[in-house]
Amino acid sequence: MCTPFSPFYKIPNPHIIAYHHSPNPFPPTSQRSFLSAKVIDFSTLTMELISGLPEDVARDCLIRVSYQEFPTVASVCRLWKSQIHAPEFHRQRRTTGHAQNVMLMVQAKVEPGTASTKRVTNPVYRLSVFEPQTGNWAELPGPPEFNSGLPMFCQVVGVGYDLVVLGGLDPNSWKASNSVFVYNFLSAKWRRAACMPGGPRTFFACAASDSHATVFVAGGHDNEKNALRSALAYDVSSDCWIPLPDMAAERDECRGVFRRGRFFVVGGYPTDAQGRFEKSAEAFDPATWRWGEVKDGFLDCATCPRTFVDGGDGDGEGAYLCVGGELMAMRRDTWQRIAAVPGDVCNVAYIGALDGTLVVIGSSGYGEVHVAYAFDAKSCNWRKLETPEAFRGHVQTGCVLEI
Repeated sequence: MCTPFSPFYKIPNPHIIAYHHSPNPFPPTSQRSFLSAKVIDFSTLTMELISGLPEDVARDCLIRVSYQEFPTVASVCRLWKSQIHAPEFHRQRRTTGHAQNVMLMVQAKVEPGTASTKRVTNPVYRLSVFEPQTGNWAELPGPPEFNSGLPMFCQVVGVGYDLVVLGGLDPNSWKASNSVFVYNFLSAKWRRAACMPGGPRTFFACAASDSHATVFVAGGHDNEKNALRSALAYDVSSDCWIPLPDMAAERDECRGVFRRGRFFVVGGYPTDAQGRFEKSAEAFDPATWRWGEVKDGFLDCATCPRTFVDGGDGDGEGAYLCVGGELMAMRRDTWQRIAAVPGDVCNVAYIGALDGTLVVIGSSGYGEVHVAYAFDAKSCNWRKLETPEAFRGHVQTGCVLEI
């Protein structure tokens, strides 16, 4: 607890009047002076992060705290709260190797005792959290407006300490929603953000840039199933949407990734070619505020690009895609087969990339239980991950956060 004279107490006014009693509590009446006062200037005193510890050691202690404890740490005092909210704190956790990678997934709840969604007509989706470093799984409470389940086909992206949930089909009305919700891991609280402008949009590409603190959205389709060329950017810190230039092509059911400093929109199809996916891609450069030329043969084959992921390899070249039971890797703009996907995840639902490892989640077929494997990109070895029964439901989408 922070008391007025502990190192964690936030002084509301740097000039405080301190009262003290006479040294003799019971002097003669003629000499009795009940109170004397003097002014102390607290602005000349140094506040310590942790009493008795040097500043660098105290800060080193704070950066080792698990992200689950951030809300508790922030509630101790304003000084600690300001420390964990500072951009330098996030940078130091990364550079010292104390940042924690977590996977957030939009995952269906399973039938009790069956771990299957096969007989569920309208599955309820929630947010699942997987920590690859510990193997722990947990459920993240959803936005208060969606206590009964997340919007179907919503998108999730991570920006710094924030998880952003966008769009989807409202689980009550089944109409396209333009809602946006942001969960902050420092406060463990949700907030309703500014809605996506421009009318209904579903099955759009979505990706985020930590360096720009921005979420990029492009493509998808409207209520009439017309594929869209329009694009938007959402500034998380200012809660503002900004229109981007249109893409060169209409792209429904496209995939978005942020790699090499650009927002890539991969695959999809135009209005007059429903369901016939294309191999092309185009990229938006925030530095020039322009889209680059369309790359017609960006993908190796015309397929649904939902499993396309940037591997985050050190040379910036690594990208991966699962096609027909094979894991493909892009090396120097050329696709190569690197491994066969294990049979019980051959129907791949989601891939997350972190620290040279791919976490692949899928099933052996429609409606079957979903399990997880880790693929080491260097050794090309698969390792099955422990998946609790409560977390074996279908995964629609997901994202990786470095907290």
